[in-house]
Amino acid sequence: MNEIKFANKIRQALNEGSHLSGDRGARVAERLRAARERALERRRVAREPSLAWARGSAATIIGGFGGTDGFSLRLLLATALLAAGLVAIYSGQQDQRAAEVEELDARLLTDDLPIDAYLDRGFEAWLKKVSSGNPSDTN
Repeated sequence: MNEIKFANKIRQALNEGSHLSGDRGARVAERLRAARERALERRRVAREPSLAWARGSAATIIGGFGGTDGFSLRLLLATALLAAGLVAIYSGQQDQRAAEVEELDARLLTDDLPIDAYLDRGFEAWLKKVSSGNPSDTN
């Protein structure tokens, strides 16, 4: 409400100044007319939401703390947190896969059977027979 009262006082003072007579009054009136046109043009530009992001000021681009014009700081923060979460999940999965491979390697290296036995096709067939429940049939 204070802004409206202030604007009315300024308008009244400008209108009183435009009643000057002679060459001085004409110059003042012309300057007032030009100032009013500039103010109206700025107001038109400020009301165009599609061009708000293109004004170039840092406050417009970032949008302050959750402004509606341009990019919101909340949006940037949420995007950064999402990206960090995805990186953390990917890194955790990679670590889990590496741990599984390490465990498999450790089991193979600490087993009583040599590694070549696992590569032998006859050993694979023997394992299938043993796991099927017929261990007495070992040729």
